[in-house]
Formats: sequence, C-alpha cells, structure tokens
Amino acid sequence: MTETQVWALVFVALTFALYIYIAWRSRVKETKGFFVAEQNVPAVANGAAVAADWMSAASFISMAGLIAFLGSDGSIYLMGWTGGYVLLALLLAPYLRKWGKFTVPEFVGDRFSETVRSVSAVVAIIVSFTYVVGQMAGGGIVFSRFLEIPQAGGVAIAAAVIFTYAVFGGMKGITWTQVAQYTVMIVAYLIPAWAVAHAMTGIPIPQVSFGRILEELNALQAEFGLDQYTQAFTARPQLDVFLVTMALMIGTAGLPHVIIRFYTTKSVRGSRWSALWALVFIALLYTTAPAVGAFTKLNLLDGVQGKAVDALPQWVQNWQATGLVAVSENAETVNSVTNNADEFAAGNADLLVNNDILVLASPEIAGLPAPIVGLVAAGGLAAAMSTAAGLLLVISSSVSHDLYFRYVDHHASEARRLGVSRIAMGLAVLVAIYFGINPPAFVAQVVAFAFGLAASTFFPILVLGIFWKRANAAGAVSGMLAGLVFTSSYMIYTLEVFGTEKHEHIFGISPEGIGTLGAVVNLVVTIVVSMATRPPSHEVQEMVEQIRYPSEREETHA
Repeated sequence: MTETQVWALVFVALTFALYIYIAWRSRVKETKGFFVAEQNVPAVANGAAVAADWMSAASFISMAGLIAFLGSDGSIYLMGWTGGYVLLALLLAPYLRKWGKFTVPEFVGDRFSETVRSVSAVVAIIVSFTYVVGQMAGGGIVFSRFLEIPQAGGVAIAAAVIFTYAVFGGMKGITWTQVAQYTVMIVAYLIPAWAVAHAMTGIPIPQVSFGRILEELNALQAEFGLDQYTQAFTARPQLDVFLVTMALMIGTAGLPHVIIRFYTTKSVRGSRWSALWALVFIALLYTTAPAVGAFTKLNLLDGVQGKAVDALPQWVQNWQATGLVAVSENAETVNSVTNNADEFAAGNADLLVNNDILVLASPEIAGLPAPIVGLVAAGGLAAAMSTAAGLLLVISSSVSHDLYFRYVDHHASEARRLGVSRIAMGLAVLVAIYFGINPPAFVAQVVAFAFGLAASTFFPILVLGIFWKRANAAGAVSGMLAGLVFTSSYMIYTLEVFGTEKHEHIFGISPEGIGTLGAVVNLVVTIVVSMATRPPSHEVQEMVEQIRYPSEREETHA
C-alpha cells in the first residue's frame, strides 16, 4: 500500500466513523424528526447542511474539471447553480417554509389536489434517482483511485455508509452529518487550492492569483492545438450556453432535496437566515473552483508537454489503473474515457483524461504531499455522500409520506410509517448502486440532467402555485406531465440510455439545456389549461393570498 493510499484510508475511515457516530446520537423515533429534523435546526447549522446537500459530487469532483476542459464556457455551471440558489432563497423558500409541510409534493397537494400530489411524488422520485446516480458514481471514482477498490465495490461501500446514517437519524441525523461533511469538504478543497496558488504565483489566495496564469495557459493551449482558455463559445454554441445556464438555475430552485431543507428551521425568519449562511458557505467553494480548474489545466499541460509516452508524469500511471486516464496510439480503442474526456498529444500517442478526475488528481499533478492527496479523497466522498443522503430521504419520504400514507394505509402508526420510509430508502439504495456503477454519463452531466428534469416539472408549478391564484389542478397536472415527457424524451433521444441510439443535438441544444424549453412548455400548458377550466375554490385562493403576506407573529414563530 502506497503512502497516498494509507493517508486516504486514514481520512476516509475517520470521517466515516464520525458520520455514523453523529447519526447514532441523532437517531429518531418520530416522523417529524425523520422528515424535517423536528423543525429545530439553528440557521447557521442549517446553512452548512444546505451547502453540503447542494454542493454535490458534481460541485466538488467534476465542476472544476469541466471548467478546466471547457474554459470560459465552463462558467455555465458556476452561473447556473449559484444563480439558481439565489432564486430559490428569494423566490420560493420563505413561502414554502411558511406553508409548514414536510415535503414538496405535500405543498403541491394542498395547493392543487391529491392527483397533483401523486404526480409530483413520482416526479420527485425520478429527479432524485437521476441526481443520486451522479453521487454514487463520484464515490466510486474516489474509491477506485485512492483505495484501489473496483468502482463497483466503492459505490457499494459508500451506499452502505449513507444508508446506515440516513436510516438511523432521518433528516435529523442527515442534517448534523452534513454539517460535518461540509467542514470536511471545504477544508479538503481549500487547502490544496491555497497550496497550489502559492506555489505557482506566490499568492495563496486562488481567487485573486489565478488571473496571473491565464495568459500563459492560453499560450500553452495554442501549442496543443486547443482553443484559447478564455475565449467564449468554443465548446458550446451561444444558444446552448444560455439554455444550460437557465436550466441549471431554475432547476436548482425546483430541487426537492434542497427545498425540504428550509422546512427544518425554527421559523420563516430562520429559513431566510439559513439561506444567507448557505450562500456564504457555497461561495467559499464556488469562487475557488475556477482557480482550481485553471491551475490544474496549466500543470497538466506543462507536465506532459514534449514528453515521450514512457516519460509521462507518475500521476498518469496512477490514474490509468482506474480506467479514467488512458494513453493510446489509437484513441478509438479507449472506450471508457473518450466520451467524457479531453485529448492531448503525448509523444506519438494520445493522452485522454476524464473530466471527473481533475480535482481529485490536482494535488498529484501539482506534486503536493500524500496527506493532502488523502484529504482530498475524504472531501470527495463527503461531497458525494452528503447530497446522496438528502436525495434518498426525498425518495423515502415521497414513498412513505406522499404515497403509502395517503393511498395505502391512511391510519398507519408512526412506527409503521418510519418502517416504510426505511424500507423505501433501502430499495432506493440498491437501485442507486446499480446506476452508480453504470452511469449514463460523467458526474456533472448526470447531475445536470436532474436539474433539467426539476426545471421542467417543479419550478413552474411552484412559482405559479405561490404567485398565481388562478392556477388549478388540471393545469398543474398537464403542465408537469408535458414538461417531464418533453424533457426526458429529448434526453433519451440524444443519449445512449436504456439501449437507445444516440442522435445529434437539434439546433445545437444539449440534453443539459433542454430543461429550459421543458419549463416553457410546462408554463404554457399550465396557464392555457388553467384558463380553460374551472378556477380553484375560494378557500384555496385565499390560502395562496395569505402565504405571501406573513404576519409579524408568523415571521417569528412560524
């Protein structure tokens, strides 16, 4: 076992033990504790939990890699995800918290009808499953490299730990575990970034210093026959850049596992403060990611420039064992890497590097010591597991609270409902393991699909449900189904999913960006059908009016 593997094992074992200990101390026996942490989480802690829940493996593992390979066009992920969080915090979260329910489908059911609730519960399960696939795949990547465990085994281990602490404590256990995971994640992200920034520029503040190396990076990219790093619209058409950014933005505002976080605070005011704290915590990583991408890309290109295949840096050999880096004289023979990688000339061969390894490999590429490499491994797992736990809770709550309790056994006891939730979570883990081992694309792209599905289903219905009293059940059901079918059909059409044939993008629109158009379809269908059918009852319209104008007492005690 190498020194790097020893340190990775130490950090991973310590953090896993911490997560399980926190969950054991936070174990619950009531549904309110399981679903919304007894609505008693302080704003600062909830802000850290929101940040950990939202900053998934895509943010930690994949985003800086995408920025490194896409250059300027990679900013779509920064703008979309950050802008979407602000949209959620200002436009939806306080009103949904005032409603005071456990889940998004429960709000939709009260606002529209039980039929809409059922549809939204199924959609929440679909979106969450799509999202959790990326987290499981990210965890498998960490295990396969740093502990030399096959990716399938790594996914299974990560899933087992997630299931253990999620099933013990539900939302209460997950919340406090995510506070710890955010701490691990941000420390593991910032320390290497500071070290690399200082080594390359003499200034240990990556947000400030990475601008100094962009001119050198542009010149080096040109030597490799690549587009300038800072040049816009080289990787994606301008239209697609806009559509992907918008899909990520409104998709963020419609994600059930993030929205449910705002139900766990003590008050409406607490939900607003937790949103502010979360934005601060998120900004620490998101303002660092562009620097990590630029520094790592420069180190990568500089390290392989002019090198013969047998003289490539050691990190290439280390990552080749995972199948995520390959050196071949015939790039077409490298099947596991080519769809999700950038290609560089290395001697007389091609070096192919998967998007998902850049952050994890960054300390090795920069020549940092083994303890930092091991710390990054623990951070990557924390990012994947924190979000996966929240997603699994959404799935279990949708099955137990929104489907089983409503339609199978309306008089189910607390113990039975908790049992059903835990069984549903166990089944969800098994499905997530399978798709985590066999993901349809790289981590950030799979996550982007989930955002697109959330954008085309939940966001229009939530906005209209809060701000337009005339929206009714018929319109909501029609709009959600139209948005879901339109968006998922295009994703399947343009990807090799479920054995389908991959087709070219229509008008250059990627499957990550189609959610924007799906949201427009949803919005139009909902408005047209609502106007053509009977309006909601007077009581529902009054309820919608009251949710937007909280009294002083509600602000303090809701």
